[in-house]
Amino acid sequence: MTGDAAPHVVEDVPGVLQLLSDGSVIRGDESVLWPKDPLPDVPGVQWKDVLYHAAHALSVRVYRPESSPSSVTGSSKIPVLVYFHGGGYCLGSYTQPHFQTYCLRVAAELPAVVLSVQYRLAPEHRLPAAIEDGTAFLSWLRCQAELGAGGGADPWLAESADFARTFISGASAGANLAHHVTVQAATTQKQPAVHPLRVAGYVLMSAFFGGADRTAAEVNPPLDVTLTVDGSDKLWRMSLPVGASRDHPVANPFGPESPSLVPVDLPPVLVVTPEKDVLRDHVLGYAARLREMGKAVEVAEFLGERHGFSVLQPFSEAADELMRVLRRFVYADFASPTAL
Repeated sequence: MTGDAAPHVVEDVPGVLQLLSDGSVIRGDESVLWPKDPLPDVPGVQWKDVLYHAAHALSVRVYRPESSPSSVTGSSKIPVLVYFHGGGYCLGSYTQPHFQTYCLRVAAELPAVVLSVQYRLAPEHRLPAAIEDGTAFLSWLRCQAELGAGGGADPWLAESADFARTFISGASAGANLAHHVTVQAATTQKQPAVHPLRVAGYVLMSAFFGGADRTAAEVNPPLDVTLTVDGSDKLWRMSLPVGASRDHPVANPFGPESPSLVPVDLPPVLVVTPEKDVLRDHVLGYAARLREMGKAVEVAEFLGERHGFSVLQPFSEAADELMRVLRRFVYADFASPTAL
């Protein structure tokens, strides 16, 4: 006998995810985390999966309306909404039914071409792996825009996507990912005016931000939350590089080691924050800091709602209002809010 101790559980999301002391990971059935009520159908939308990263076997689920919705723009081309799912960088899937239902609604009701992106999860693939995947996807999308219908682009994108109005969005960890992908695009890409793809804005819903210092909402959390402070901390421990704190630049965009966003030419951002969320102060602080820098920021607060309401209750009154807010933001160049 060698005397080596058997691996033991280091982090545990009961029934769903365990990280062991030897680095191995045991995954269970994530469906136990989701509401059991059946989801209504969303008619009038086509969808399919397209491989965008062969080396990592990553796909994007493409959604588009079945009919050509030309009433808003006067064109058969409609905006593109990139969507990153939530799950604390450790859980979730672009195929999960609640994420799928949200994307179906957006495609049908905005309308838009919705691109729901698969990315690698921690703790098997710790950050910045997911951000690298998000950046790789945007590079793939740029290539699709450059190829066009005659050059081998995906036919659905060539037919329906208005690449000049591309929006990057996400929920929870997906919103964190959307922030970082947008910042990298704005920092590294000096696009000529004639480039077919333009990031026209980004949307952060219940963004998964953190920090070493506790906020008021974390010290005195609202009652009946869907994401607890302990749960948030656990997900950061499993997703950040080993030994990193919540002030790591991925978790805290304004941490001591985070690069300044002042010189970054960010597009307009829509920040969606529910009232009953332990991350609320981080999200509102993010919006406030950007405003201080002179960035274009719109904040949509949802009283009485909880973290992840956009997917946990995809047909609630709040979800209906979110669709209206999102539509006004995406189509701001085409009509007044009252017209939409």
